[in-house]
Amino acid sequence: MALTCRAPSISSFPVKPFPFPSFPYPKRSKMSLNLNTNASSGTTNRKLPILLFDIMDTIVRDPFYHDVPAFFGMSLKELIECKHPTAWSEFEKGRIDEVELARIFFKDGRSFDLKGLKNCMGRGYSYIEGVEELLHALKQNNYEIHAFTNYPIWYKMIEDKLKISRYLSWTFCSCIIGKRKPDPDFYLEVLSHLKVDPANCIFIDDRLRNVVAAMELGIVGLHFKSTDLLLQDLSSMGIDIPIDEHRQSPDQPKPTKEHTS
Repeated sequence: MALTCRAPSISSFPVKPFPFPSFPYPKRSKMSLNLNTNASSGTTNRKLPILLFDIMDTIVRDPFYHDVPAFFGMSLKELIECKHPTAWSEFEKGRIDEVELARIFFKDGRSFDLKGLKNCMGRGYSYIEGVEELLHALKQNNYEIHAFTNYPIWYKMIEDKLKISRYLSWTFCSCIIGKRKPDPDFYLEVLSHLKVDPANCIFIDDRLRNVVAAMELGIVGLHFKSTDLLLQDLSSMGIDIPIDEHRQSPDQPKPTKEHTS
């Protein structure tokens, strides 16, 4: 599997100040995946590998980078500079609720319209181009798929709008587990729950540092750049989804991609 490296994008807020450091891939040998092997836990007919998907900017467009600054009448840079440095990450880990988030979101304690912010974000959620079709094809081919994502309780707004649970389980969400990527403990929690060898899991994320953290624990990591490139990576690993299978199924309307803040 060939992976090309690029500078990691900002992908779930709060974000760290620029510039981001570069994260080289750790050296590893080529992995062989038995796609139809039963798990050693004794579960019968468990198809491997198990697929672990990040959500924001991997499956779903993240509205933070365009819609939310516009909601506050700021640039992204201005918003990053004036927001509390840890409030969002604490919200993502489930340590504070949305009322507390609203109270401390800005460093200067200014108030804002929380309901308006949630509505703004809800309007911005949409599938990344081609990803819903890919998920549908993987589901049709009986792959076990889980969300493995940093996101707060607002993941329920995403589910309400996009019905992602048709394709995967929201098993590993930071607000449920209480940990965030790239904390190694979060990855170990996933492996303990799944009861499979790390090499039997494929983790897909748009943030390079999260992929590197997975690879360091023996999980197969794919850096998401586009659906087409992901299809190529999966195909090179033996997960070959024919083009006619991952096209839009006739009974599933294509979600609108035109959202306004």
